[in-house]
Parts: sequence; C-alpha cells; structure tokens
Amino acid sequence: MLKTIDEKFSGFLFVVILPFLLFFMSYYGFESAYVGLKTMEQAPDFMFSSVYAYRVIPNFLMLEVFDGLNFLIKNYFASQESFILKNGTVFYHSIFLINAFFFILSSIVLDRILNKNSLYISDRKLKRVFHLLAVFFIVVVQYVPTNCDLIAVFFYLLGVLLTIKYYHNRKISDLLLLCFTVFISTFVRETSCLNIAFFGALFLDVKNPKHTEFLKETGLLIISFVLPYFALKLVIPQKTSFFEGVYIIKNFTSPFNLAGLMFGVLGYYFFFQMGNAGQKIIMKKYLFFSLPYLLMITFVGLFWESRLFLPVILTAFIIISYHIKNAYTA
Repeated sequence: MLKTIDEKFSGFLFVVILPFLLFFMSYYGFESAYVGLKTMEQAPDFMFSSVYAYRVIPNFLMLEVFDGLNFLIKNYFASQESFILKNGTVFYHSIFLINAFFFILSSIVLDRILNKNSLYISDRKLKRVFHLLAVFFIVVVQYVPTNCDLIAVFFYLLGVLLTIKYYHNRKISDLLLLCFTVFISTFVRETSCLNIAFFGALFLDVKNPKHTEFLKETGLLIISFVLPYFALKLVIPQKTSFFEGVYIIKNFTSPFNLAGLMFGVLGYYFFFQMGNAGQKIIMKKYLFFSLPYLLMITFVGLFWESRLFLPVILTAFIIISYHIKNAYTA
C-alpha cells in the first residue's frame, strides 16, 4: 500500500510538478527576444482581425482568464498587485496560466501514452527519460508564446492516444472520440489535421491501399476536420482568410529561419535514426501525409517559430517508443 502511494506521489512530482517548474522558468526566468507579450496590457487587435480570429477556443479562454485574473487581483490580491505586475502584465500572466494548464494536461497524456503495454521501451526509468526529453522539447519552443499552441498540442496528443488505442482495440468508441477530438481541436488550430496524418501512417497498408475500412475511417476524420475548418471561414470572414503573408523567401534567406528549419529537420531525423525498420516505414508515411501541413508552414509560416515543428517531432518520438508489429495488417 505504501509502495503504491509512494509510486503515485513520485509520478505526480515527475509528470506534473517538474514539468510545471520547467515551464514556469521558461516564462519568468528569461525574456524572449521574439515578442513583447510581457508588456502588452491586453489582447492585441490582430488576434481578432486576422487569421488568429479563427482560433476561437484560445481567444475565448484568453478573454475569460484575463477578466477573471483582473478581478482576483483587484479584489483579493490588491496588496500584491505591484509585485504581480512587476513580473508581467495581467495579459501575460493569463497566457501563462492557460498554457501551463494545457502543458500539464499534455504531460499527463504523454505519461498515458508512454505507459501503454505495447511500448517498445519496457524499462520504467527509460520511459521517464523519454518523457523528460519530450517535455524539454515542448518547453524550449516557448520562446514564441501564444495563446493557442499548448492547447493544440494537448488535443493533438490526445488524438494520438486515441489513435493508438483504436489501433490495438478496434473499439468504435475510440474512433468516435478521435473524430470529436479532431472536430473540437480545429477550433483551436489547424494542427488538428496532423491527427489524420498520424492515423493514415499507422493504418495504411501499402500492399492494399484500397483497404475499405481504412478509407471509411479516414473519411470520417477528414470530415471532422473539414466541416469546422470551412465553417470558421464562412462565419468569420477575414481579408486574409488563410494566411497573413507569404514568407517562403524569408524562410530560406534569414539565418534565424534557417536555424528553425534545421531544428525541425534534425529533431525528426534524430528520432528517425533511433527507430527500427517498421517504425521508420511509419515515420516515412507520416511525413508523406503531413506534406500539406509542412508546405503550408513553408509558404505562410516562419521556420524560426519552431513550435510549428513540435507536433511532428513529438510524433516521431512517440512512434519510436512503440512496438508496431502489424503495420501492414491494420
């Protein structure tokens, strides 16, 4: 009994407390040279008048947390207000609280993924090293803090967990939950499309690409993404409906953007080299299905925002963690 309690407490310290401390240090221990969120008094207008307007769940949470935190400071922590504001505006603290909450949830989901019975890595200590490595990857890209990326990472990892569960158990409830996760997360960020890429990489039988069940299941996922994606474009019309600008030249001429690209490429290649033959095949399929996302960030994203590569790197990390013996029999 005492051993069980000790293991749970140890797990709580490792999965929740240690990641939170790392995340806290990344937001308050040093300042990013990339953005000025720390000095913004309120949400900038571009979050509601550009492509960011389509990220309705993060924007809603941001406004609610901002108002709630303002209320708490004014009514219950007035004596500490100067100290609180010395370390960032209410808006910055709101961004931190939202991201910290979903970062912890992401860490918990990662722990669930790494403790599945089908893990390639069986040693408990090694699992924790892998978990810590994934956490460091998430923390290090927070030099570009936004109100949506950590929410998107949580939903993406949740989708990955549901995909793995469906792969092993074939429960229709897991597939429906996966479709619902993709549907909801599309209101967060377009990263949700990568759940379709992971599903395709895991289930596609290259020897039988017309496998009926695979096509039906993938079709459901595509519908779950496309419906909210285009509904948002219709309900919230913007002058720049799909992007703010085309940055492909900057991406291949700026040393910062080239550094971000190398981070993404080397991060994925590092895990690819660790995989066995079956895992490498799945990783290649995942890259193929991820091409629309990768091409989109090449044209309209900035490589220096290495957070854009984070879901792809985390997926490579997860794939090499698993025994996937039946890659061609799904």
